[in-house]
Formats: sequence, structure tokens, C-alpha cells
Amino acid sequence: MPDIRPPDVNRRELAILRVYGLVATLLLTVFALSAFHQATQKQRFTEIDVERINLIEPDGKLRMVISDKARSIGPIAYGKPFGYPGGNRPGIIFFNDEETENGGLTFGGRTENGKFTSSGHLSFDQYNQDQVVYLQYIDDNGQRRMGLTIADRADVPITDLVAQMDSIKKLPDGPAKDEAQKRVFAPRNGVPLFAERVYVGRNRAKAAVLNLSDRAGKPRIRLQVDSLGTPSLEFLDVAGRVVSRLPEKTN
Repeated sequence: MPDIRPPDVNRRELAILRVYGLVATLLLTVFALSAFHQATQKQRFTEIDVERINLIEPDGKLRMVISDKARSIGPIAYGKPFGYPGGNRPGIIFFNDEETENGGLTFGGRTENGKFTSSGHLSFDQYNQDQVVYLQYIDDNGQRRMGLTIADRADVPITDLVAQMDSIKKLPDGPAKDEAQKRVFAPRNGVPLFAERVYVGRNRAKAAVLNLSDRAGKPRIRLQVDSLGTPSLEFLDVAGRVVSRLPEKTN
């Protein structure tokens, strides 16, 4: 059907359409510039509630995870989960350049059935292994141990150990399984899987102590002030027997 409207009506509608188009273009430009401005500006918050924060590199690799217990992350090596699942480590977990866990800060505490437990733990891991420097507080209803530990670990990738232990768990109980467990926890080239070398802190007997141990993790020098305030310096043999003591004990 031919358009029978007067020419001036068509011109008015065309002008209105042009105005609409111009306004829409201006609005889109404003929105785009606003989004760009927000994306390039730092945001400041007075207070924020969050269950988990992932700190990542530009390529998406994790460098740090801050989370509550429910959303806490499990162990990760080279960007892949291994070992046990998450959900039990509230705090901060650190990752190295290869997206492998290399330490963390965790904490907890609760009262149940009239008894309490409490803990705090800051650790740094050996490369491809577990913690070798850690500051730790453990309290089991008043039985407290707190201090700094420096340890040695064998150069065995922790993912290999976990895979071996998972395989052993599938074996039926018996001598074969027991022997396999002994092998997996045995020293590697004479080096124990774990050996505490230095401990300085307060033990469960309420003594302030400094323990220096050999490569096998056996204490060889012990400096302490016991719960009664008595100081002592002891030298021990590889079997843990005191071979020399200052001051000497008197009957």
C-alpha cells in the first residue's frame, strides 16, 4: 500500500529517529567509559564480608588463598589437587611460581563436651615437600606446646609419597601391608623423611627448652629451664642417654 501521509509527517518521524539514535549512542559511550574507568581504578572498601579470596597471577595461577573453613582449599601441586580434599584449613595458604603449595597460616579452636582444643600454625614448606620451618601453638585442654621448629626432609616429591600411601591404603591388612608402610616411611639414602633439627619453645611439661638434634632427628643437646625454674644443659648420645650435664646432679 502506498504511503499517503503528508511529507512533513515523514520528515518529523525521521528527525525523531535521528535524535533517538544520537541519544542511544551517547548513552552507550558513557556506559563504556564508566566501565573502563571502574576497571582501571582501585576500589576502596571500609568493610567487606567474604568467605574466600583467591589472589592470582595474570595467567590465573594461584598465589594465595584466604578462606573460612568450609571453603578452604586442599593441597595443590602444579595447579592440581592431591591428597585430601579442602574444607578443614581456615586461614591463608601460599603458592609458589608453579602453583604448588609452599606454606600457610592456619588456626582453630573449640570447646566440646567440656574440653577445649586450640591451635595456631605458620609454616613454610621445602620445595616439592612439606613444612620445614614452622611456628606452632597446640593446646589440648591445657596441655600446651608452643614454639619454633626447624626440620629436615628427604628430597622426595610429596606427590610421590601421597600416591604411594594411597596405594598402600588399598591393600588388605596383613604383613604385606605392614612391610609396604615400613618401606614408604624408611629413610632415603640414609636421610629420614622427616627429622626435627631445632626446637625452641615451651613443652607440655611447662619447661622452656632449646633442643638441637642430629640428622636423624635425635636430640643431642638440650638446654632448658624446667617448670620449677631449674636451669640445665645436657649432652645426649644417639640412644638418648645423658652423657654430660651442667650443673652435675648431686645426691
